[in-house]
Amino acid sequence: MLNVHLVPHTHDDVGWLKTVDQYYYGDRNDIQHAGVQYILDSVVDQLLKNPDRRFIYVETAFFYRWWKRQDSSMKQTVQQLVNEGRLEFVNGGWCMSDEATTHYSAVIDQMTMGLRFLNDTFGVCGRPRVAWHIDPFGHAREHASMFAQMGYDGFFFGRLDYQDRYQRMMQKEQELLWRASDSLTPPMADLFTGILPNGYNPPDGFCWDQSCSDPPIRDDPDLEDYNVDDVVKRFLNIASAQSMVYKTNHIIMTMGSDFQYENANLWYKNLDKLIHYVNAQQDLGSRVNVLYSTPSCYLQELHRANLTWALKTDDFFPYADDAHDFWTGYFSSRPALKRYERLSNSNLQTCNQLEVLGGPTSTNGPFGKGDSQTMKKAMAVAQHHDAVSGTEKQHVANDYARRLATGWQHCQVLVSNGLAVLSGSTAQRFYCDYLNISVCPLTESSKKFSVNVYNPLGRPVTWPVRLPVNGTAYAVSDAAGTSVDCQVSVRNLRVSSCKHFNNAPPLGFSTYSVSLLQDGPLAASTQPRTPTAIQNKVPTHGFINYKNRMIRRGNNNILFSCLNPVCCVFRYNASDGNNSESIQPSGAYIFRPNSSTPFLISSTAKTEFIQTSVVQEVRQWFSPWVSQVVRLYAHSRTLELEWTVGPLPIHDDLGKEVITRIDTSIESSEIFYTDSNGREVLQRKKDFRPTWHLKQSEPIAGNYYPINSRAYIKDDVDQLTVVTDRSQGGSSIHNGSLEIMLHRRLLYDDVRGVAEPLNETSAIFPEGLVVRGRLLLSLDRPASAADKHRPLAQEMVLQPLLTFTDGDLHPDAKLEVGGGGGGVRTGFSGLQAALPPAVHLLTLTQWDAQSVLLRLEHQFQSWESDVNSKPVTVNLQNTAIQKHARPTGSHKHNGTKQSFRYEIKIKKI
Repeated sequence: MLNVHLVPHTHDDVGWLKTVDQYYYGDRNDIQHAGVQYILDSVVDQLLKNPDRRFIYVETAFFYRWWKRQDSSMKQTVQQLVNEGRLEFVNGGWCMSDEATTHYSAVIDQMTMGLRFLNDTFGVCGRPRVAWHIDPFGHAREHASMFAQMGYDGFFFGRLDYQDRYQRMMQKEQELLWRASDSLTPPMADLFTGILPNGYNPPDGFCWDQSCSDPPIRDDPDLEDYNVDDVVKRFLNIASAQSMVYKTNHIIMTMGSDFQYENANLWYKNLDKLIHYVNAQQDLGSRVNVLYSTPSCYLQELHRANLTWALKTDDFFPYADDAHDFWTGYFSSRPALKRYERLSNSNLQTCNQLEVLGGPTSTNGPFGKGDSQTMKKAMAVAQHHDAVSGTEKQHVANDYARRLATGWQHCQVLVSNGLAVLSGSTAQRFYCDYLNISVCPLTESSKKFSVNVYNPLGRPVTWPVRLPVNGTAYAVSDAAGTSVDCQVSVRNLRVSSCKHFNNAPPLGFSTYSVSLLQDGPLAASTQPRTPTAIQNKVPTHGFINYKNRMIRRGNNNILFSCLNPVCCVFRYNASDGNNSESIQPSGAYIFRPNSSTPFLISSTAKTEFIQTSVVQEVRQWFSPWVSQVVRLYAHSRTLELEWTVGPLPIHDDLGKEVITRIDTSIESSEIFYTDSNGREVLQRKKDFRPTWHLKQSEPIAGNYYPINSRAYIKDDVDQLTVVTDRSQGGSSIHNGSLEIMLHRRLLYDDVRGVAEPLNETSAIFPEGLVVRGRLLLSLDRPASAADKHRPLAQEMVLQPLLTFTDGDLHPDAKLEVGGGGGGVRTGFSGLQAALPPAVHLLTLTQWDAQSVLLRLEHQFQSWESDVNSKPVTVNLQNTAIQKHARPTGSHKHNGTKQSFRYEIKIKKI
């Protein structure tokens, strides 16, 4: 028999055209008719009417809301449906995460939140066995690797490149084995993967939702419009055609779509009839059997077939649904939101850690009640494939940002409490959330303040600190009272900046004291801005050269021009909706420039040079809407490019997509490398796909890939690595170059559903959004490059958190660096010893009142480092986590001092 598995489902975006709240309650139906609470009400009611019926549900964020509002009787009913397999959870994360623009640590967190709720609520029967990513716009290898390691039996998705799908249909390879890691021993990261036949929609003519217009099954023979014979015939033809492009005698059909089943009776009444009348044909010789099913039941039948499947080791990027429609624009859409999400992830990890290290006082202490759950939920929702991806409507993007801001407010109370416990000081702590635009009221007004630098990594870091100030000279001392070099330089007419380095211990903090020595504004630079021509050739030995200062690697001087912006040229791609091939323009999803040659923003740049004992800077102004600061810190081998782009002008009626292109003399042979969700790195080749023959129709957009944390090019001698501070799109269009898209402002919708151009403005930026970000560049020998870019990327993802106190940290208390006395502690580490370089502290968070969740990972791929790619043995007893609950000022913790040490007696990971 040909067995047709009908899978009733709904796809419920956790925000897209409406906010997550509006979708749940069914508000703003003038935008889109959708109400998730009614879907779940209706589905449960209909499942009870026929024990054969099945339904799968995905988005735990919505189900959690609905479940909280049910009475005990309804909860018992739903528990029975789950136990009997009639209601099955698939995927199970808080949301269906995006795969191009998310960082793996945030994906693991949101999956943990959803799966934990299902496990706590329904036990083993609530455990999803199948990963289900039917809507994300391309699929990352790291996602498949994570799903395999989480224990999923299989993975199903709906979207892949139209050329790839066609070739897989011809070869019957739409179901395959995905080997999702080149470092983990098979089958540790092997995952059976299935490509659904209709995206995630029902076959044409078989949609019976209230939002559809397909005719119902009219089975009264006395009526003129009786259509059973026609419906059965069309269904058998569709089933037969589908079976020709799949490998077994089992095929799957998704019966549902976006926010469907609000009136589930419409669907189930017609599906019952369809199953009945199609199966009745078996008496007449039909070999087709139709049944209600779920993805896990379908997967079980494929397993029983005991066949050999095609093997895939790369990923499913980029995704195109037509010759000129590559979904590579969203890799860079809404760059400010992408940065805010990445920064929020860092803040959340700090919040989680201090909840553990500070003990119970961290959630209820001298600064009030704080919590991490609000931030966890906000971050989990932000991983949705229409959230951090930048493909939502503007008011929805605003809602995501608002949720992150609210979560951070809750975390700030927890962080303040935790630091009070660990430091012994109840001095009020201030947070400067606008340091990226040089705004911090405390540092700009106070004559004496302290800076607490908390490091969430499991190893010490040295981190440059830049603070806006209004004085001319400052004295800075570290936790031990030793003087630290600080230089003040003019950043703009309003404020100067004090720059110094800090050293922060692993999983701990250092406190720096800053005192004003000389008031008044700093004199303007004596080196005025002068136009500097942009040359079109790369220096023969180009890497870093600034006023005879060089980065030394061994005995070689590696030069890179910062005086002339040869290495880093800003260009933009234009899109006006009038392309010669089609009227399809760039939009929130799609990248389609008018030309394969981007426009140079300026052939000259006004340049200003700053040199101090702490940092050397080259400040470049290419236009009123593009500028850059190139920094090289003392004793650093990493070049920092701080870019500021916007507002992008649109007076010429052209949308613009700004790129920075870094040109080198590296012979990269059209090969470059990008990371997958911030973890493993994949090789890319221009105009090439590893598993199918590409007919390239978009030479720029068709070569763009997601960059979550780094990209690089290399030859036998050199490797140039660029580390990003957010997810962005990029490529290597020219030999020896890397380009990264920084900002997009577009005037047309790309007709992929959002129905809104990507044109970000606000009350603060009425002329268009201004975005600032950083790229870190390093040049190394290929064999040792990962030893630098791996920890560098982790520092960018989990950057130190700065908190401030006015005046002395505690004017009447004795200062301690880290001892066990009763004074104010200016330094602290939660680890007795730093973790080895290859080991990353991924997670430290409170699991419940009695237990803590600790995740460690080996962060190097098996092939990328001669030193750090080897297996590592970690003695957790010697690296014990220390947690201190101490009296803080007048606040007491159970009236006594307490000191806790976690000794985890596991010697090998």
